[in-house]
Amino acid sequence: MKRIRINAGNVGLVFRKGDYKRVLSEGAYWVSPFDEVYEYNTSKPFYSTIELNILLRDAALSAMLQVIEVKDNEIALQYENGNFKNVLTAGRYAYWKGATAFTFVKADLSKVAITEGIDVNTLVRKEVLPFIRVFVVEAYEKGILFVDGKFERVLETGVYHFWKNPIGISVAKADLRQLQLEISGQEILTKDKAALRVNFFAQYKVEDIVKALVDTKDYEKQLYTLMQLALREFVGTLSLDELLEKKESVSSYVLAVVKEKAAALGVEVIDCGVRDIILPGEMKDIMNQVLVAQKKAEANVIMRREETASTRSLLNTAKLMEENTMLFKLKEMEYVEKIADKINTISLSGGNQIIDQLKDIFVPRK
Repeated sequence: MKRIRINAGNVGLVFRKGDYKRVLSEGAYWVSPFDEVYEYNTSKPFYSTIELNILLRDAALSAMLQVIEVKDNEIALQYENGNFKNVLTAGRYAYWKGATAFTFVKADLSKVAITEGIDVNTLVRKEVLPFIRVFVVEAYEKGILFVDGKFERVLETGVYHFWKNPIGISVAKADLRQLQLEISGQEILTKDKAALRVNFFAQYKVEDIVKALVDTKDYEKQLYTLMQLALREFVGTLSLDELLEKKESVSSYVLAVVKEKAAALGVEVIDCGVRDIILPGEMKDIMNQVLVAQKKAEANVIMRREETASTRSLLNTAKLMEENTMLFKLKEMEYVEKIADKINTISLSGGNQIIDQLKDIFVPRK
């Protein structure tokens, strides 16, 4: 015989020639020299060296163990003294009762939603992440949950966790902020067959996410087409000159036409407008020639107006000088003064005849 001692917090299992015989709790025992005793720490999980079902036939040992059965479509979250420790997949597990409080939360992976009341901090642990799917809906977004391709529900802002399984899950999201749609380089013919290109823009917001993402396919493309057709329809009713004059009215027309149709797509059009009207090279040259001709005509009108005013002024001056000899003489002196400003020197010859001529100019006759 040999004497062994099982310390507090330990359990001994007695084997003889590989066969389980009995369980030993805390205390001192005499055993046969042919027996082997394996000690287990009851604060740790129990890992059997032989088939667990054989050991559980012993009622004494079975009463000391907590057995957890995890099915194929399940996992079990293991907690020790209230703290998460591990994830148990399909199988049978045994834990000692007593020293450590082992608790478990089973989860059915065949479901989509996580309904087991598991703390979010546990869901983000690296041991749990392989079993879940995570979707994030940002503060400026809304989402649509599809399960096996079918609309399930609207997702507000937040982080969503679902079990990972063969069931198909997807989340479509829409940006709820004010967005801008660019309609660039639209080649359009005006009423007078002038070819031009128009750059247009529209500002919009998604108002009904179900209409935008469930009832409508590619709502952005459909909105683009609506804006494009309305723009072409309006420009086609105007001549080039009318279009250039009524450029601001394009936005109000397009907005009125598109608004109701856009609402059916789940979208609200807030504003729109023409960014640029681009003429072909030949058309630019013609427009420039027309502009030059108009400016020349305006300049000619101004010149004729000035000439008429000048002639009228001269006529009035002539009438006054005809009626007033002194005024005529003053005008003569004014012109002589202007001529004298151009002359540096004056050479006189001819004697008294020159003096008499100057007197005739500067001295009025009585």
